Amino acid sequence: MSEPKPPLLMSRLDVERIESLLESPAAQNIDTAALEAELERATIVEPAQMPPDVITMNSTARFLDETSGEERELTLVFPRDADGSAEKVSILAPVGSALLGLHVGDSIEWPLPGGRTIRLRVLSIRYQPEAAGELHR
Repeated sequence: MSEPKPPLLMSRLDVERIESLLESPAAQNIDTAALEAELERATIVEPAQMPPDVITMNSTARFLDETSGEERELTLVFPRDADGSAEKVSILAPVGSALLGLHVGDSIEWPLPGGRTIRLRVLSIRYQPEAAGELHR
């Protein structure tokens, strides 16, 4: 049995935009059940109330893949901003869905395609738009 998932905190604007994305043609051929479940269980706050140690959309975070031992830094983006670079991950990708709403220090086990799972731990957040005072425009 897997351990309980950490609590999630999400910005109301992020949730609204992700829900709209999930209804769009871009998400039609992607399994979004895990992401939808995360949206359901998240505590939603106004962007101005978002603590600086939580991963939001467009945050740049450093995390450890506890399965492989690899450390990575990624910026969580909407699919339209995912340019294929190694520095950006779409919210619709498994790693992107897993990271949204986590606090620094949180770990989460997340399903990958093919029946595997990955375990990620958030190490730090280098940039978060809400903490930087750049509320979503």
